[in-house]
Amino acid sequence: MKLTRRGFAATAAAAAAFPAAAQPKPGAIVIAHRGASGERPEHTLAAYRLAIAEGADFIEPDLVPTKDGHLVARHENEIGGTTDVAARPEFAARKATRTIDGQSVTGWFTEDFTLAELKTLRARERLPHLRPESAKFDGQETIPTYQEVVDLAKAESRRTGRTIGTYPEMKHPTYFRGLNLPLEERLAAALRKNGLDSRTAPVFVQCFEVEPLKRFMTLSKARRVMLVGQEAASVDVRTPEGLKAIAAFADGLGPEWPLVVPIVDGGLGAPSALVKDAHAAGLQVHPWTVRAENAFLPPRLRQGTAMADHGDVQSVLAALYCAGVDGLFTDFPGLARPQEYYCVPIGETA
Repeated sequence: MKLTRRGFAATAAAAAAFPAAAQPKPGAIVIAHRGASGERPEHTLAAYRLAIAEGADFIEPDLVPTKDGHLVARHENEIGGTTDVAARPEFAARKATRTIDGQSVTGWFTEDFTLAELKTLRARERLPHLRPESAKFDGQETIPTYQEVVDLAKAESRRTGRTIGTYPEMKHPTYFRGLNLPLEERLAAALRKNGLDSRTAPVFVQCFEVEPLKRFMTLSKARRVMLVGQEAASVDVRTPEGLKAIAAFADGLGPEWPLVVPIVDGGLGAPSALVKDAHAAGLQVHPWTVRAENAFLPPRLRQGTAMADHGDVQSVLAALYCAGVDGLFTDFPGLARPQEYYCVPIGETA
């Protein structure tokens, strides 16, 4: 087999695993990871707007709470790397060290700020050494609330005539429950308020923790996705039995993408059985996170000389789509339109 789109060529092992003339799964969705976060500072309305303009079906806000209980979009509750808080003398005394999920973290934390205080901060690019073009937009945006993200998705749905969903992640829910700032109840209430408390609503709720997802299942009808990294320590995703257990409390699986298409000898290997087995268990599969920079790609897919240069990310996208995923997370939604990816038998031309 040969996957085609901008010159992708699979290894022999990977090629043999793809069906002839395979197309991405009908209805495969593009999930804009923190917005178009490869091009704008992550978790800003500007990043979400650009993602929608580039064709994203869902925009993804990671959710953490403020001191006064509002849900805001930040990758982590520590905001020293994504805002200008370190340069704000009025907040210098709030620098602290916390233990979060077993890790010691020093910085400034959303749970120590009211929403009004957070709104005085300005967002900045988290990876300026890899994304200098995005860093040019530093200081232009504030931290949005989840309500603002939902409002944007609804407004853009009306404007474009296509449904734009949100894909919120509950970040560190056990930690925040310990601070009496539980995420599950707040998010469930937000979904009810916005008419999104149903199985058919354009929303998926994701989390790396099992018990919070189980708790959320009792609070909302919205679809749930279990996130797993390559270590997969919290759940068993390598056996059909493990996937069936996940299906008891989740509607989908969000695996780190090499769990679907392994990295072999610095390139892409044959797809694992994960998609097939997850589908057999009734789970959708939405792998994370496809990024274009060499720093995030297997060595054989890197192009140029710098880690910030863009490599052959199209090969990763094509391999995942042709492995049968139901959608995927990407920092570059403009590159991930599934209709542009397909497989053809070796010897044929696209």
